[in-house]
Amino acid sequence: MPDHESPAGRAPAQDVLQVERRDFTDLVPTDRPRAQSLRGFDPIYTDIVDYIIRCTHRIWDERDIGLIYTHYTHNPDVYYNLGSIHDREAIVRDTIQRLVSFPERRGLATQVIWRGNDTDGFYTSHLVTGAGRHTQHGHLGAPTGRPFTSRTIADCMILNNRIYREWIVSDTMAQIRQLGLDPNPIAEKMARDMHARGHATLDIGENRRLLGQYPPESEPDLTIAHTDHEAEILRWLHEAYNKRMLGVIAKVYAPTVMYHGPNMRELYGQAAVLAQTLKLIGTLPDCAFLPQHICSVPCEEGGEKIAVRWVLEGHHLGWGLLGEPTGHRVLLMGVSHYHVVNGRVVEQWEVYDEMAMLAQLKLGALGTSPT
Repeated sequence: MPDHESPAGRAPAQDVLQVERRDFTDLVPTDRPRAQSLRGFDPIYTDIVDYIIRCTHRIWDERDIGLIYTHYTHNPDVYYNLGSIHDREAIVRDTIQRLVSFPERRGLATQVIWRGNDTDGFYTSHLVTGAGRHTQHGHLGAPTGRPFTSRTIADCMILNNRIYREWIVSDTMAQIRQLGLDPNPIAEKMARDMHARGHATLDIGENRRLLGQYPPESEPDLTIAHTDHEAEILRWLHEAYNKRMLGVIAKVYAPTVMYHGPNMRELYGQAAVLAQTLKLIGTLPDCAFLPQHICSVPCEEGGEKIAVRWVLEGHHLGWGLLGEPTGHRVLLMGVSHYHVVNGRVVEQWEVYDEMAMLAQLKLGALGTSPT
């Protein structure tokens, strides 16, 4: 069975809505028949893309926060860069607090890459471009009145209308810098709060990118790939990040590639992608790159869209994104979306949070400072 053809009775992937080139009203239709089997889902949803876009809009933009009670299990595992939530009521409280600080915030769906069905469960990787103004007192202090635009990717596991596991990667640093705030005291407060709750950096030794004095493994783990194209993505990511063979970028990226990165960086061309990759690796020069999930869908604009959720683990031993090296351990969670046409990456969206990295350095300093 071809990868993007669904089992009998279920819509092929190409019949499910895609976000690009559509107005919002087309993404949350009122008169569209159900295009995909959604056993256990509310009747309003016509396919999994409609579900994730519409319920996000209803909760965050229409302020129907109580829908969390019917769209999350009572005990979801929700993972952030600096912590996790494991009960539904905490998600309700967190949503309210974020809307208190940014009551004008709007979340604009950029794209949804997904996999699955209503029997085994769905996996969605939802890229959102958030925009608003900081007009109220809240978790970032006094309002600045300034506007902001930042990206978030939420990866969700869903069954019977309910999200039971979620990974949320937000570019908090982009937001803080646009508001004109100094990230250092904010990161210090985040670190003190984590330290007070008993969190500490676990500097437990090598991250297994290298095993003793051996070089990196020549081949990546491809067990999470579902298609040959996904396996190829994992191969060159391993080549670049773990083997440090960064020349692969010139082979897999189109010369005119567009790169949409952290801090709302908009970069163009292979040299820019190479420089950004070097900055990240240079910050954590002993880092190991560990892909955790990959999925893909055909793209109406040609080629495929591929989503990779990953973690990067290493020590702040070099100059790059965070200034003078501190030696502290950093674990970074990120998600990358790729648009691949004829085997070349023509566009990439990458979300990870430099603010989370900075907070971990502050936490490391707390752990090594005299009491």
